[in-house]
Amino acid sequence: MEERVFWLAWSQISGVGPILLKRLQQHFISLSAAWEATPNQLRELEGFGNKTVQAVVEKRAKIDPEKLLKQHLEKNPNFWTPADPEYPRLLLEIPNPPPVLYYRGKPQLSENQGITPTVGIVGTRSLSEYGKRWTRKISAALAKQGFTIVSGMAEGIDTEAHDACLEVGGRTLAVLGTGVDVVYPPSNRSLYDRILNNGLVLSEYPAGTQPHRTSFPPRNRIIAGLSRAVLVMEAPTKSGALITADFAKDLQRDIYVLTARLDDYKSHGCLKLLNKGANAIPVEFEQLLTMLGAKPVADKADFSSLPLFNQPQIDRSQTSNQPPIPDLEPDLKQVFQTLNTEPLSFDLIIQQSGLAASVVSSSLLQLELMGLVTQLPGMRYHKC
Repeated sequence: MEERVFWLAWSQISGVGPILLKRLQQHFISLSAAWEATPNQLRELEGFGNKTVQAVVEKRAKIDPEKLLKQHLEKNPNFWTPADPEYPRLLLEIPNPPPVLYYRGKPQLSENQGITPTVGIVGTRSLSEYGKRWTRKISAALAKQGFTIVSGMAEGIDTEAHDACLEVGGRTLAVLGTGVDVVYPPSNRSLYDRILNNGLVLSEYPAGTQPHRTSFPPRNRIIAGLSRAVLVMEAPTKSGALITADFAKDLQRDIYVLTARLDDYKSHGCLKLLNKGANAIPVEFEQLLTMLGAKPVADKADFSSLPLFNQPQIDRSQTSNQPPIPDLEPDLKQVFQTLNTEPLSFDLIIQQSGLAASVVSSSLLQLELMGLVTQLPGMRYHKC
C-alpha cells in the first residue's frame, strides 16, 4: 500500500513522466525512498537537471501522499500502479509504463498476468468496406479462439474490432485518450457500455479528462504494450495506427498487416510497414494463432480467402522455363492462372478471373510479394 501511495504522488509532479519514474524506482529501490531523496541525490539520475529537481522539491512540499490518495479515490475508485499485483504484467515490460492505470469494467486476473492471449487491432478512422469486413472477420475469429482484443475505441477500425469481438461473446479492452468516465467519440456510448459488461476501459488519465489531440498518441504505447501482437488492418501514411505499430516494433511485439490495393491511399501506411523494415509480416490466419500459442482453427472454411498469408517457399533452383505453379490459396491461384507473360490490365484480369475487384487487388499484391507477378505502369500485370 505504501508504494502505491507514492506512485500516485510522484505522478502528480510535472516533468516527471513514466520514464523518469522508472529510473527513480530502479535507483532508489522504492518510490517511497525516492520521495525522501535530497536534491543532490536526485541530480545523480539522468534526466534530473536543476529545473526538474527544483520542480520536484517545490511540488513535493505541497503533497501529503496519504491525503492525496484519499482525495483521489473519491473520483477515481479503480486504478492500478506498478506496485499493485494486479497491474498488467505486459505493461511492466515497456520502458514507460503508466504510473497510474485507471480502469472501469470487469478485470480478469489471467489477462493481467499475461496468461490470456491479447491482440491489438488498430487502423484508420475512415475505413473502407474492405477494411471493415476483414476487421470484423478477424476480430470475431480471434475472440472465438479465446483472444482478448485490444484497441482504442476510436471511430472506424477500432470500433469494428471491439463490436465484432463483443458480438461473438468475446472480451475486449479499450484504451482511451480521455478519462475512463468520458466517452469519446460520443457516438460510441452504446459500445462503451457493452465493453464495461464484458471487458475493460483503461486510461492513464484521471476521471474527467476530456479529449485533446496530445492525449491520443501516448495511449498507443499502452495498446501496443498490452498486446502480444498488433494487427494493422487499414492505415494511411499519417494514421495513428502507425504510431502503435512503431511502439510495437520498439517493444519487439509481432506486427501483422492486412494487405490491400496498391492504389488505395487508406492502405499506404500498411504498405509502408511492409516495405520499410518494420518487421511487419502478412501472415496466414492459422500461423498467427500458432505463433500466439492458441489452438488450431476448427473451421478452416471461414478463412480460405483471408487476405493474410504465408509466403510459400518457392524453389528458385528450378531450371525449367515453366516452373510448377506453387501451392496457392484458391483466389490467388485463379488470378495467377489468368495471367500470362504478356501484360494484362487490372480491369481485364477482373473480367477474365470472374472475381471481385477487391479480391483481385489483394491477390495481385500477395503474388507480387511472393515474386510471382510484376506490376507495370498503368496497373498492368504479368507473370514473372
